[in-house]
Amino acid sequence: MKLNSYLDVHPKVENALNSKQPIVALESTIISHGMPYPENIETSLMVENTVRANNAIPATIAIIKGRLKVGLTKKEIEFLATNDEVRKISRRDLAIAVSQKLSGSTTVSSTMIIAHLAKIAVFATGGIGGVHRGAEKTFDISADLEELSKTNVCVVCAGAKAILDIGLTLEYLETKGVPVIGYKTSELPAFYSSKSGFKVDYQVNSAFKIAKILKTKWDLSIEGGLLVTNPIPKTFELEFAMMNEAINEAIIEADKEKIKGKEITPYLLSKVNEITQGKSLNANIKLIQNNAALAAKIAIHYMK
Repeated sequence: MKLNSYLDVHPKVENALNSKQPIVALESTIISHGMPYPENIETSLMVENTVRANNAIPATIAIIKGRLKVGLTKKEIEFLATNDEVRKISRRDLAIAVSQKLSGSTTVSSTMIIAHLAKIAVFATGGIGGVHRGAEKTFDISADLEELSKTNVCVVCAGAKAILDIGLTLEYLETKGVPVIGYKTSELPAFYSSKSGFKVDYQVNSAFKIAKILKTKWDLSIEGGLLVTNPIPKTFELEFAMMNEAINEAIIEADKEKIKGKEITPYLLSKVNEITQGKSLNANIKLIQNNAALAAKIAIHYMK
């Protein structure tokens, strides 16, 4: 397969690939669907700068007019942030978006696929998708979990999004054989909060040891990713019970308005931000920045 038929790699990212510098992939859903304007642009640029400040090269991933973009210009970020026609692209949408020359922001699953195509091993995001509350009736399970079981990318996050059923998400990851690592924690972070009441598979206290696990896993031909969960810094975390109450209220509103499918996550995040009077958005920004810094450190050790 000739990847250059589909893939546009930013010159700085291409240079980093050729010279074996550490690179961190970044998703673009936060730009078009995860945050309001102008915080979406500001956060995207801030996260890229955080990766650079930690001595790695950022590669924000998206699809623009059918081209898989690995590394975006500021103009392309602004396009994603302000254009209503930008779609949310998951694994199922990827081939259609490319073949029909559509533009879209990439979720965790599609970012993993494109990062792997570009030979980028480490990816930082806010929180992964997972098993939605009430999934025993709706069967609403994110494609992110399936992707983690099959695509060789390390995903650094602040746990599963707090709007999800965290216990069932962990069960699903266990079934799919995805290792869940807690960075300096034995408890799975709950996105806005550092505690969830659920244990991770393993606590690992250094980026070097995480990189070593990555190398060993793939040397042994054990396919699939590694999920690294990194708690939001305590200064910025929100109280778990308060957030749970806000999420439950948002879910009730979503049910009333019959919001489903790929629209449910952006709706709930927006509603929770409204209920918490902006506190959840600020926490979201801080945790993404924190994840980007850790991902850069892992990428540096992995390249060594």
